[in-house]
Amino acid sequence: MNSRTIGIIGGSGLYAVEGLKNIYWKSVTTPFGNPSDKILHSEFEGYKIVFLPRHGRGHTLMPSDINYRANIYALKACEVTDIISFSACGSFREKLSPGTFVLIDQFIDRTFKRDKTFFDKGLVAHVSLANPTCNRLMNEIAKCLDKTDINYITGGTYLAMEGPQFSTLAESNLYRSWNCDVIGMTNMPEAKLAREAEMCYATIGMITDYDSWHPEHGSVNVEKIIETMNENTFKAQGLIEIIISSLNEQSTIKDCNFGCQKALENSIITSNEHYDKEVVKNLNPILKRVMKLD
Repeated sequence: MNSRTIGIIGGSGLYAVEGLKNIYWKSVTTPFGNPSDKILHSEFEGYKIVFLPRHGRGHTLMPSDINYRANIYALKACEVTDIISFSACGSFREKLSPGTFVLIDQFIDRTFKRDKTFFDKGLVAHVSLANPTCNRLMNEIAKCLDKTDINYITGGTYLAMEGPQFSTLAESNLYRSWNCDVIGMTNMPEAKLAREAEMCYATIGMITDYDSWHPEHGSVNVEKIIETMNENTFKAQGLIEIIISSLNEQSTIKDCNFGCQKALENSIITSNEHYDKEVVKNLNPILKRVMKLD
């Protein structure tokens, strides 16, 4: 089995990928509670493929209610090395029309109700988040997108809002003035936690609407969003098949320029004699590379 394990985070339906073998769902418990759902495990040509429905099967969890720490911890415990995240989002740019995919490379985090770090009392760490998504993984996905007829761009800033309501017109115009490209409710703190867990992370924003700023589209129409979301899900399923079938052509972790899988080196501030051993024990899947555990 290849040492690289691909984790896919997405909505219902994205686990229906042809060619997977030995498929089974497995419950994973974490020190932070339960993840959104069981984890789907599968194989493809010597690679392990893991899938997690972010909102749970049936879409039962609101963005603010998702246990992001448990989700990322569970994927790390399943030995995932690379996370490919799919996320519906609204567009702040005329050229980024519904149906367009965006390979996000920056975030502005405006969420406020969510636990955003694995490191709290007893063990403090500060990781770099200047480049919050993995350039290597983004380049791989871009090559796969080139094999499709999906309209996409590489690079874009994602404004993460709390939700569950959509933006007011004033907020939408404010975020546009900040040069944001898309808006969504789920990729933060997901990306932050993936970096703390030393996992390469890339997110594919799938545009469903123009948020509320567009004079010709007006308020966000949920019925239209769902229609476009279903179309985007169909595209995403095809893209996942191409990504998985292209794994043996792809680069290795060594090609990552942002040091995603070495993020904790020189990031832990708490001295050895003062860290909380129980906290360290609970974080074993995340810390075992950088800390000697008793």
